[in-house]
Amino acid sequence: MKLAKEGDFVLLYLNERKKWLVQARKEKEFHTDKGIVNLGEIVGKPFGTSVRSTLGYDIHVLLPTVRDHVTNMQRPTQILYDKDIAIVLFRLDIRSGSIVIEAGTGSGAMTASLANAVRPDGHVYSYEIRRGFAEIAKRNVAKMGLEKFVTIKNADAKLGFEENDVDAAVVDLEDPWEVVDLVYEALKASHSVASFSPTMNQLERTVEAMEGKFVDIDSLECLMRNMRVERGKTRPRTLMIGHTGYLTFARKIVKSNLQTDSNSG
Repeated sequence: MKLAKEGDFVLLYLNERKKWLVQARKEKEFHTDKGIVNLGEIVGKPFGTSVRSTLGYDIHVLLPTVRDHVTNMQRPTQILYDKDIAIVLFRLDIRSGSIVIEAGTGSGAMTASLANAVRPDGHVYSYEIRRGFAEIAKRNVAKMGLEKFVTIKNADAKLGFEENDVDAAVVDLEDPWEVVDLVYEALKASHSVASFSPTMNQLERTVEAMEGKFVDIDSLECLMRNMRVERGKTRPRTLMIGHTGYLTFARKIVKSNLQTDSNSG
């Protein structure tokens, strides 16, 4: 069984509404409305067991996932939700060893998720023009222990990517169509790009920029509705995360081959 060590991040879980991401620290306390938790008691305790608060509540000590970190990270920007992140990882075929470029780091939610998928043999190169955002994202990624799989560059992706023959690309910019040609140059033939846009106008311009360079262009919106499960009362939850944005996926083609095929026809 894995034991919590001094300085480890742990998820304290009471119920679906009461859960906290904290660090196991000797001689430290964590105050909640359900009582005080002695964080020193967590050190050396196996994950999956529990500690008792001063008000008598048993709180489970869980090993945090990337999702737990992302949910609790510092956010100077709106982050992508797990419903969008999951489909990006699947559609781009991200795996251990993949080399990925990202235009627009933001808070680092997508960056960390990519890094978690490509480790231990892959790497993510993320471009963020805003220095403050880049620094926050670096700290967020480091908290998850993923920093050696990520290079966050305080640079403008519209000026070009330093990496070539990458396995996948992710674009999360206000004007993603501005980097479509640059992504095309950096990406391996037949490999995929994912672009995230909050509005349909952005979506239209991005798809237009992809035409002739990419095929299998597919745009979608992913909605997720959680369920309230109780015997005899199971139903969808009243509140849900609705629209977050539109995702566009596309695969790079070799333009010279396409032109040759067209001429031969």
